[in-house]
Amino acid sequence: MRAYAIGDIHGQLDLLQAAHALIEADRVAVGDDNAPVVHIGDLVDRGPNSAGVIEYLINSQAQGKNWVVLKGNHDRMMEMFLRDYPMVDTQLLIDYNWLHPGIGGVQTLGSYGIEVPDGIRTYQLHPKARAAVPDTHRHFLENLPAMYRFGDLCFVHAGIRPGITLEAQSEDDLCWIRGEFHASTVNHGPLIVHGHTPVDVVTHYGNRVNIDTGAGHSKALSAVVIEGREVWLLTPEGRSPVTLG
Repeated sequence: MRAYAIGDIHGQLDLLQAAHALIEADRVAVGDDNAPVVHIGDLVDRGPNSAGVIEYLINSQAQGKNWVVLKGNHDRMMEMFLRDYPMVDTQLLIDYNWLHPGIGGVQTLGSYGIEVPDGIRTYQLHPKARAAVPDTHRHFLENLPAMYRFGDLCFVHAGIRPGITLEAQSEDDLCWIRGEFHASTVNHGPLIVHGHTPVDVVTHYGNRVNIDTGAGHSKALSAVVIEGREVWLLTPEGRSPVTLG
């Protein structure tokens, strides 16, 4: 079984479109129009065009493309802020929120034409944000799944908690986990394909594959193709095998 996947996007629409061009070239090369394309989450924040990324994904799914879009922690923070009453994700450090300079929500609101001046209060900003972000975008974020199973593959944004069945995983862990998951060498059953924690290059650890190569930090956005448990990075020159790291 074949599947494609794209790492954390972080508002980089140009890079996302380039990644899809690589996938389309591989589809032509292997004669496969049906394999799913899984976006691993973190659609928004830090980059210049989060609004454009969401619109592109919504329109492409509406056209019938076999694209799966997962919820990342940044997508969750945005969705929570845009609720009727804004919420802060409980997984954040105590003095952080979506608009913290290290998170990237300010850049996301900028892509919708909303400036966030110093000293503005949440009660002043929230209605402006709700008015600027289309209902279709908010509903899209609300309904993103946190996991996608396909054959011997399991796609999530951050990872899973070892020792717990996939069916019992919490959204908190699927969107946020790091340490326990990264340290685990156990066989999780399916190969776990994830992002969330940037690495220099796509890395295959045997029981998991990390495909976040730092688009949220002005680095690369990677697209991969997976057949069974074998992984290839897609490049303009074709497939490049991802060996066990």
